[in-house]
Amino acid sequence: MKRPIQTGPARRAPSAPRHAGRAAPRRAGRRRAFPLRPSLHRLGAALLALTLLLPAALAPAPSLAAEALVAVAANFADTARFLAAEYGARSGHQVTIASGSTGKIYAQIKAGAPFHAFLSADAERPRLLVEEGLAVPDSRFTYALGRLVLWSADPERIGPDGAATLSAQDYPRLAIANPRLAPYGLAAQQVLEKLGLWDALQPKLARGENIGQAYAMTASGAAPLGFVAAAQAGAGPKGSAWAPPPEMYDEIRQDAVLLRSGAQNEAAKGFLAYLDLGYARGLIRDAGYGTPSSSR
Repeated sequence: MKRPIQTGPARRAPSAPRHAGRAAPRRAGRRRAFPLRPSLHRLGAALLALTLLLPAALAPAPSLAAEALVAVAANFADTARFLAAEYGARSGHQVTIASGSTGKIYAQIKAGAPFHAFLSADAERPRLLVEEGLAVPDSRFTYALGRLVLWSADPERIGPDGAATLSAQDYPRLAIANPRLAPYGLAAQQVLEKLGLWDALQPKLARGENIGQAYAMTASGAAPLGFVAAAQAGAGPKGSAWAPPPEMYDEIRQDAVLLRSGAQNEAAKGFLAYLDLGYARGLIRDAGYGTPSSSR
């Protein structure tokens, strides 16, 4: 069947889309981009710059988070680590402790070791470092007074008369620190010389490089007896001890000094200042050391 012919105006053939050959039209709902007004553009740039600068402005200043490397005589190492942690919690600074014999640390400093401060077991090496231009003048002070004891891990080994215990010579080894490197070793030598035993006991002496090694030999039982720092004996396992009279050995004045390499180090300077405060001195006494009435 033939379809009826429609009457009315002729229908125009569909023409190609207006956008043919050009970019596709924007999606509905998206606005056409217009350039910012000059004032708004400047405001946006200012806000961006402020955003970038704020983190740097709010970050702590470098001086509030300084780090220092402090060399410490072996006898005081554990106490120094405790004090460094206390100081760090109060100041925000970080102090790392490196320990060894006083003589070896002194040699390392002279050879250029990167320490910022030195806590010696004597007064002589800090004084020499100042004279040699390796330490800051007027920074030296006494932070502790050392005490020597004859100690054994055996609670029954040493009686009230330690001199008699030594004179009996019924022990295979006697541990001491090397007198040439460690002030506590020199003090032990002086005690034995006063007792007239230094020469006789030479075959029995077990010398550690520092007082820490002498203590380790005694605590392990490798040496039944040993001369150690009173602070070490008090902090270790319960044993027996004898404190030689102070007049039997030279006073052990333990001095601290700021090294030239630490002259501008806020953590090192602050740590030494902290050690001279009454609060820190109380902690040092609690650890078994004496403290001078006035350090500076």
